[in-house]
Amino acid sequence: MLTLATTLTWATPPYPVTAQQRNTAQLVAESGVPLSELAPNAPERYTVKRGDTLWAISALYLKKPWRWPELWGMNLQQIRNPHLIYPGQVLVLTRVGDRAMLQLADDALPTVKLSPRVRVEPLEASAIPALPPGVIEPFLADVHVVDEAAHQNAPRIVAGPEQRVLLARGDRAYARGQTGPSEALSGEPLEPETGTPRLLAIYRNAVPLRDPQTGELLGHEAHAVGRARLVRAERADTAADGQPMLVPATIDIVHASEEIRIGDRLLPPMPRESRAYVPHAPTQPVQGQIIKVHGDAVRYAGQHQIVVLNRGRADGLEPGHVLGLLKNAERVTDRTDDARPTVVLPGERNGVMMVFRVFERVSYALVMQITDGVRVGDRFVNP
Repeated sequence: MLTLATTLTWATPPYPVTAQQRNTAQLVAESGVPLSELAPNAPERYTVKRGDTLWAISALYLKKPWRWPELWGMNLQQIRNPHLIYPGQVLVLTRVGDRAMLQLADDALPTVKLSPRVRVEPLEASAIPALPPGVIEPFLADVHVVDEAAHQNAPRIVAGPEQRVLLARGDRAYARGQTGPSEALSGEPLEPETGTPRLLAIYRNAVPLRDPQTGELLGHEAHAVGRARLVRAERADTAADGQPMLVPATIDIVHASEEIRIGDRLLPPMPRESRAYVPHAPTQPVQGQIIKVHGDAVRYAGQHQIVVLNRGRADGLEPGHVLGLLKNAERVTDRTDDARPTVVLPGERNGVMMVFRVFERVSYALVMQITDGVRVGDRFVNP
């Protein structure tokens, strides 16, 4: 028997489980998974530990880790929410005929007696994540993709104290719209509904993202370098000589991850997105190319590195989609032939990646398994 301390919990937002995933899990729960689908060295027992991810556990049991709904279905009665699996739980693999099922061990938790006390914590706080959180966290809140019009019209910082061009946390600065009073810099400095200070994200001038095949501009990637609080709104006024003039907005820099510069742009802060992802394959055909590999002077992406795709929400991509990576076809010279003909090497399968953030025309994905390095121009397809 386990005697637990009194715990107060609060409601958490719903986690995304599609109808297709739930139907798949229901079907699998009725009979289990074929033994042919199990990973060769699937463990008979596995104790979930801190630092595990859903992807890693899925890879322990299934040949194709993105087929997480099947693993969930194997244990549908005991693990009703696939997003909430906790350290200390023991998974037991049971084989019956040519099928297999996954269950929680009855002895997963030892008998512990605790003195009564009260603590407050969210239920999902200790659940294992789907992906390594430290790798993707900066891209959930500090990276934004905007279209050409939004980039051009974003207000910018025009002046700081004592005519300095580099600013830091605690500095007061002034900002204005690109061609006139900006909506982002207008209105009251407090949010009307909550009364909290209005905050703006400070972005470095955005980097254009172009399709590697057509050269089409898909958006501008902006990296947040700080946050600012609106003190006074931008306004139009009249000078002493009767001429119209623009008075820039007053902002206070409240956070800076690096030095803020004159010319940096302001956008409404992006809401922090949920980190609950269920790995799953797209239901429709998908194909595209890698348009960027993140990292300083990095040409190739390896495991747990982030790449940008030339497909997004408009193309049906969503967080959790797993995609197969293909090496781009490569032209080489056959040096064994005196004529030195050029031959084209086929685009071989190279690994898989998982989409974790989606914009209208581009997406961000984390490379999960890889054979060789991923580079700009490499293709991706359904897994």
